[in-house]
Amino acid sequence: MRYERCEQLFGKEDFAKLQQAKILILGVGGVGGHALDCLYRSGVTDITIVDYDIYDISNQNRQIASDALGESKTTVLSQRYKGIQTIHQKMDLVWVANFDFFPYDIIIDAADTTKVKIEIARKEYKKLIMSLGSAKRYDTSKIEVASIWKSHGDALGRKIRNELKKAKFDRNFTVVFSPEEDKCKEKGSCIAVTGAFGLTICSEAIKKILTQNKK
Repeated sequence: MRYERCEQLFGKEDFAKLQQAKILILGVGGVGGHALDCLYRSGVTDITIVDYDIYDISNQNRQIASDALGESKTTVLSQRYKGIQTIHQKMDLVWVANFDFFPYDIIIDAADTTKVKIEIARKEYKKLIMSLGSAKRYDTSKIEVASIWKSHGDALGRKIRNELKKAKFDRNFTVVFSPEEDKCKEKGSCIAVTGAFGLTICSEAIKKILTQNKK
């Protein structure tokens, strides 16, 4: 049985909850792709991914399925992870405003655009698990999970907090981040960290699903 060991770990009732959960992943690059892989292998069957990019050679140091150069991520990943739903769409503020997030139990934000991340947080904070910056780092032991308001040492997180404060938004949502000092000025990256971000997000999503469904 494919998921025998997952079922042994979670128990039949909780494993059934995972299989019934609806998860939306925004961005399937170095972080989102590993979150997808982890959730899929853990038995989650109802997953929708949103991305607009094609695979480029510069993705091959960190992204799952990036050998498919020139092909869209949504197309390639839908072939690799049978049964997932795909939305080949560039995420912008108009899309966030018009998209129906209601059907999903968990929303994973692994998008790159700061303004988009802020609007998603304002609209769907109760369901949200957000990835902050995973580039420029290589020490996985520094990775933390916290409320956005307790995150620290991350430039993206600081910018998001400041913008939310300006908008008088004070609600909590979960972020995965690393306060590790930047190791370069460019967008250097290491799969040890981007992958660990995705796996940590997967773990948080599983815990959130099982907690949400506790009577």
